[in-house]
Amino acid sequence: MHPAPWRSQRDSLPFFSDLLVYTVIRFAAPSVLDSRRLTGPNLVSPGPAAVLDVSCPAEAIDGLAAAWRARVQDLLGALSRSPVRCHVRAWPGGVTLALSAPIDALYAATELNEWAFDAALADLSGASPEGREEALAAAREALAREANPALLALEAEARRRDVAFLWDDDEASVGMGRGSLTWPTREVPPPDRIDWAHVHDIPSVLVTGTNGKTTVVRLTAAMADAAGKRVGSTTTDGIRVGDEWLERDDYSGPGGARTLLRDQRVEVAVLETARGGLLRRGVAYTGADGTVVTNVAEDHLGEYGVHDLAALVQAKLTAGLARRPGAPIVLNADDAGLVAASEQAGGPITWFSVTADSALLRSHLRAGGDVVAVEDGILRRGRSGRLVDVISVDEIPVTLGGAAIHNVSNALAAVAAGGALGMPHAAITDGLRAVRGSSEDNPGRGNLYDVAGVRVLVDFVHNAHGLDALAFMVRSLGPRRLLLVLGHAGDRDDEAVRALARAGWRLRPDRVVVKELRSYLRGRSEGEVPALIVEELRNAGASSRSIDTAFDEIEAARKALAWAGPGDLVILPTHEDRDGVEGLLRDAGARPL
Repeated sequence: MHPAPWRSQRDSLPFFSDLLVYTVIRFAAPSVLDSRRLTGPNLVSPGPAAVLDVSCPAEAIDGLAAAWRARVQDLLGALSRSPVRCHVRAWPGGVTLALSAPIDALYAATELNEWAFDAALADLSGASPEGREEALAAAREALAREANPALLALEAEARRRDVAFLWDDDEASVGMGRGSLTWPTREVPPPDRIDWAHVHDIPSVLVTGTNGKTTVVRLTAAMADAAGKRVGSTTTDGIRVGDEWLERDDYSGPGGARTLLRDQRVEVAVLETARGGLLRRGVAYTGADGTVVTNVAEDHLGEYGVHDLAALVQAKLTAGLARRPGAPIVLNADDAGLVAASEQAGGPITWFSVTADSALLRSHLRAGGDVVAVEDGILRRGRSGRLVDVISVDEIPVTLGGAAIHNVSNALAAVAAGGALGMPHAAITDGLRAVRGSSEDNPGRGNLYDVAGVRVLVDFVHNAHGLDALAFMVRSLGPRRLLLVLGHAGDRDDEAVRALARAGWRLRPDRVVVKELRSYLRGRSEGEVPALIVEELRNAGASSRSIDTAFDEIEAARKALAWAGPGDLVILPTHEDRDGVEGLLRDAGARPL
């Protein structure tokens, strides 16, 4: 053992503490899982930062963090840079190390962060860190190459004028939508050469959560459309302005938000905001009029230091950092995790619930807070201590007359989002009536068809929480028999796959078709995920005769339709070939319900 790092005037207790850290580092060396830039407010820091996710035993985290901080500040001093804020977030099996940095120094900060980590490991193991001078030289070159004083001046002026500032490697902009101006990042003008009279923000909301995001976006966008506004939206389906699709793909991250908010046709923006983008890059912009969190369930755990439900709730709540001061965060009062974490949400809360008979809602309403809830089959909105009628559940097509209780919840969230955007009452109700459960209005979300007497539900449901939400609908529809198609992406852990199977079996299906998602293997071998699902179904009590398998989504749909008869219900989740499944249904004579 090399004694040099522990020679000091400290007493024996710190010595043995350091010895423990040395032993842990020596025999279970931390390693970098991911190194990235966070370009906006995020789970770890209140602003842009360079971030390392590191696997590390819990007992070594404090020592590693202290050594890392020391190396970061040492490098900054040698570079004649001011000390920066260092942020440490521990999680099961590891730690996130982040250092704040200006937006024109994030690449350099990322390289510096990586060297500081390596140097900290060397310090803790008793070795002499190598390459300090080379790291400093590389950092100086990177800082000089990346420096953009004009960009920082534009950022500061936008902040002073209280308008949005958006930037990426290619473009920078001020304002939003029809009030935006955009330039190449390296060609931004001095602030005094900008016609600020034409720069302004537009009403905007972010929608995040585990399930229901896309439906809430579509309902809210329909409200803005009913109000006569040119509305833009981003979802996992793409970027849309009015009736025009600018892009078709998953644009629920910061890149999609920036693209939409720079489109000068847009008067109102509704932005689906996925967990992945929040964790990889942070919040895309600030100045939103509200943030909606639909619900939070165990999904995508094990990525970016998010390993349990409580941490996932915190990750989702970071979308609230996009709000302007005083803007509401809309939370689901039926979600225990969100209720427990609500004190950390910051700012005013608008609660929504499928029942008005809630102690939380009653107390919130008495205190002058905003609520949206269902009472006697009516969506009601509470403001200034009293509830007023909005619309009957029966008048909202996506709720299937109230049978689709998850879409009742989504409609409530959309009412709150519409209120945050300042939509008039008539526009809110007209928007809710306008979105049908069809593949045209709400593709892949609650699309119900009749195929020769067989009811077929096409939906994006992809996790245990989503399947559980279908239970009430299944009971309400009262099918003669139930067939369920199940499949899962390979990037979920075994327990998430098994949880999906258990949730499927709780629906009491008469038959299950287990499909392979061949374009979502994500590191798994073919057949691995279906085998887990089949095994868990059998563990739950399913007989071999009640389980079939399919090599892809289309074969699963064919097998489901071949088995089902009049009066049966087929739940047909679509994940990789929705167009193919809908084509198959059309060929079979499907009629939308």
